[in-house]
Amino acid sequence: MKIQERTGAGAGRSAAPAQPSVGDRLPTPPRERKPALAALAVLLILVGALGATMLVLQVGERIEVVKVTQPIPAGGSVNSSNTTSVMVAENPDIHYVEWSQLAQLQKLKAVSAIPAGVVAVGEMFGDEAGVEAGKATVGLSLKAGQYPTGIKQGDTVAAYRVTSGGGSSSNSNSSSDSSSASSNSVIVDRARVTYVPSAKDNGDELVSSTNLAVTLTVDSDKAADLAQAASNGEVALVQVSGN
Repeated sequence: MKIQERTGAGAGRSAAPAQPSVGDRLPTPPRERKPALAALAVLLILVGALGATMLVLQVGERIEVVKVTQPIPAGGSVNSSNTTSVMVAENPDIHYVEWSQLAQLQKLKAVSAIPAGVVAVGEMFGDEAGVEAGKATVGLSLKAGQYPTGIKQGDTVAAYRVTSGGGSSSNSNSSSDSSSASSNSVIVDRARVTYVPSAKDNGDELVSSTNLAVTLTVDSDKAADLAQAASNGEVALVQVSGN
């Protein structure tokens, strides 16, 4: 009788093991703090911000400089017609000519030919220009009508000897015959205009109220004849094709 009661009491129990209640979870380990990684992340952020600031500052440090817009031959000068201003990043290793120095630059000469489209630097100019071997430069003082309208630096011209063609007398037949052989003849068939002032320029471009100062680069063997004719006011320029 007792055995049956014990058996009956045990039959109501479940054979499955007891499960922990919902609230009884296993404890999680505490997170490990890594201050070195946090400091590195902050450092990288600061470095990136500093680099961006330096780039902005470099872009902001720009200066206005002279840019050549038309070819300038050796011995030529800059003026308001063959230059313009551009903004560039300032660089102490490059001797840019600032736009505010254009007036001083006009007093100097190109030591060699300068192509269009380049930014002017100090090494391109000097008090004296280098003249190619076998060449010479001759200055002319021309009146209106002795040079073509719109003549500019770099143009190719021919120089003619011209005379006023005054009347002749019997006493000057010999001199008239000698002058007629040389009058209205070509002195230089091809010469390069080294300097001619712009209409916008001021300064010594006008020798007088009507004369224009023009400088030509010619072959050395033609320089003497051209200079002699120029001193007598017997030179007229004609523009010809050529670079």
